[in-house]
Order: sequence, then C-alpha cells, then structure tokens
Amino acid sequence: MLEFKPISEPCAPLLRKYYGQCTYRLCEYSLGVKLMWREHWHPEFAESNGCLVVLNHSAHYGCMFDFPVPLPGEGDVDAALDEIDAWCMEKGVPPSFGVVPEEERERLMKRYPYVTVDNDRLWQDYIYHAGDLSSFAGRHYSGQRNHINKFHKLYPDAVYRELTPADHDAVEDFWREFHKVFNKADASAKMEVCYARRLMVHTGEEWARTGCVELDGRLIAIALAEVCGETLVCHIEKALPQYEGVYPFIVQSFAAAHSQGLAWINREDDAGDKGLRTSKLQYLPAALGAKVRLLARNELSRLKTVPALKSERLTLDGLREEDKADYNRLCLDDGRNRWWGYDYRDDLKGELTEDYFLDVAWEDFRNKLAVNFAIRLDGKFIGEAVLYRFDYKGGAELGCRILPEYAGNGYGAEAYRRAAEWSLYGLGLYRLTGKCFHENEASRKMLSACMRPNGEDETFLYFEKKV
Repeated sequence: MLEFKPISEPCAPLLRKYYGQCTYRLCEYSLGVKLMWREHWHPEFAESNGCLVVLNHSAHYGCMFDFPVPLPGEGDVDAALDEIDAWCMEKGVPPSFGVVPEEERERLMKRYPYVTVDNDRLWQDYIYHAGDLSSFAGRHYSGQRNHINKFHKLYPDAVYRELTPADHDAVEDFWREFHKVFNKADASAKMEVCYARRLMVHTGEEWARTGCVELDGRLIAIALAEVCGETLVCHIEKALPQYEGVYPFIVQSFAAAHSQGLAWINREDDAGDKGLRTSKLQYLPAALGAKVRLLARNELSRLKTVPALKSERLTLDGLREEDKADYNRLCLDDGRNRWWGYDYRDDLKGELTEDYFLDVAWEDFRNKLAVNFAIRLDGKFIGEAVLYRFDYKGGAELGCRILPEYAGNGYGAEAYRRAAEWSLYGLGLYRLTGKCFHENEASRKMLSACMRPNGEDETFLYFEKKV
C-alpha cells in the first residue's frame, strides 16, 4: 500500500524530478506551491509505478489527491490510480481528487461510474503565451507598453536584475515596505503574503527562478517562479504600488529573462480578489486553467433508505432500534465472529455503549460506505448481510452472519443469494465479491452456491459474481 511522507525542503530534489517535467500547466503541480502552502494543505507524497502521488489534507474537503505525475516514458498512471484506490479502500474513504488537469478529467470519469465534479472559478489559473508577456507586442498590449514607458520616464535609474542569496537583507527590507502599503483585510490574502515571504528564502536554489527591480539601491519589486515542463509557474510577483508602472515592468522583464524556450507562463489564480482578477485579465490570458475537484461516489449514493427485500422465507431490510439487543449479541459473539474476519476492537474509539453497533451501521449508510441488511424470519432479527468495501468502479464485497440458534437451516445462503441478486440487478453493481477462511466449510458452501471461485491465498478463499 502507498506509504506517504510529509513534503518538506529536503524532498525538493525528488519532487522536482517529477514537477520539472510535468505538462499539466497548473500551479499545484509545482514544488513552490507545495512548499508555500504546506501549512494549509499538509501535503504528503509517495512514489508509485514511476509516478509522484501527492495526498493533501483539508479541514473542509478531507483527503484529496493530486492527479499522479508520471515520469515521461516511465510512469504508469493507471497503475498509480490503482494504488490510490487500494489505499482509499483500506482507509474506508472515497477516492477524491482536488486538482484534476482538464486533459485527464475524462480518464477519471470513465474510471468511476459515479462522480461529483466541482469546477470553481475562484481557483482557475491564468495561463499566458510566454511570448506575449515577454514582448507585450501588438495593439492589444499598448496599455502595458504605455505604463512601462511612463515608469521609465518617472524612474530612469530603475533596473531589472536577478536576485541572489546576497540580497537577503534587501529582500527583507522590501517586505517591510510592502507590509506598510498592504491594505487587504482578507485573511487568505494576508496568509498568502506571509507564505510568499517565507518562500523567498529559496532564492539561489537550483529550481527557483528569481528577479527584482532595483531603484537607488532599494528593491521595489520581486518575483519567484519555477519551470514545470513547458510552463514558467510564477509563485510570487510583488511590487510597491506607489511606483507607477512597476508591475507591468516586472512582469515583462521577468518573463523575458526566464521564459526562453517555454510555451506558457502561469501566473496562478486570483482567489476571488477583484483587483487581482482585473489585473490578470488585462494581461490577456490565453486560457484559464480549470482545476476540477472530483469526488468518486458509489452506487449507494442513489439510496435514501435501506430497501426491503423478500426471499422465500426471509425479509431483508434496515436495522431498527428494537434490533439492538440481538444485534449487539451478534456483534459481540467472538466465537462466531472469528469467521467474520473483523474485530470491532480494532476501530473502537471511546467507550463501548449499547448503541455503538447500531450507530456505526447507520453512520456507514449515511456516509454511503456500507448498507447493513437485517435478516428477519417472521419479523424477528436473526442476522445481517452487509454490502461494503465499495471500490468505486462498480464493485463491492458482500458478507453475511447468522445468530447461532438459527444456524444450519440455510438462512444465511438464502439471505446471501437475495442480497447478491439485489446488489447486481437492483443497485447496479458490475461485480460482487466474497471471501471466507479456508477452514470455514459452511461459508464456502454458501459462497459456492451463489458465486464462482476467484483464487485463494494463505488465509482466504475468494469468490466473485458478475453481471
């Protein structure tokens, strides 16, 4: 299974191996964004099948993956996605992707039959032709050229140059001046400035492209970017606004200095800031880089309630409050539950109350992680059938257990067969799986009557049924 490590400065060479050749054009697929925003997104990474896999953690969205970044000619994206699916199944969470490149959206939508897609305008990147920002050529850039000409007239001694580590004190002086004139009250804007200030300490490192505008020995603008594939991703563009025309001057000068041989310049998103949006649009982007959030869903997402199923002797329906005593007895029967292959103690948090097992079953259905059917004989609870471990690609696993006093009458096999039929033809699964321990002969017979054998390992016999 994927093993993740937190992203930090020592990881930079490894991450740049992937990001330096990445073709996605979006700013999240860069080392600078991962370092700059790591306190916000808490990113972790793993390597899988020649791909970089990044997992982000959000208080609002939960766990969200970036789309795998393959090494050109080596990476197997589908195999990396299989590893992501396996990790999600083990953790009991749906596959969720926070920033899907537009060209990879269809791959994921074909992979997962049910998805929720969110394309938020606030986070779309502004992507420009590199040649446009390097030259400001043509009538449509006359406004920018006029601003630069005025800047030269007002400040004829201002020059653009590269930054070096020796400029550390001058950069700190710039930030002190910038904070004096920074007047945005938005918390995220303030946070961005703090994060940008810390990212500037990477000036001089191999991956960081930096530049500044200097006037009379003082810095009045600074910039930092990195090259990702054919794109120059600009992480920082800051200037002292009292120097009229300094922004178009640093934009053009920095682009001309660092975009040779590149096709695109990404100046990142506007986060809904009106001033930033107006400014970035005035530079005439060639495209807005869409950032699709995609959450895989399973077939349970279509259900509001647990359905009632009928078989020859039994009824299968939702668990009820009056089932509590018998359900607790079933869940706490360690002798029988050794065949269930799951020990509730592994996940128990806090005190084991009389409501615990019912609450877990109901919560799993609310979260669309599982559906627990009560198996009833003449209205009385005698066991349960559980559909769970959804793979979000049309598959799930079905399990069944019966109270000891009702064992040996074929109730388990009857209930299992009815739940399997509903799972495939009522719920719409493509594939249903089951497993049992080698030594559990009763379960083997039950599964064999409904499914086909599908391999074994040292512990389990595996079965499957397809539409």
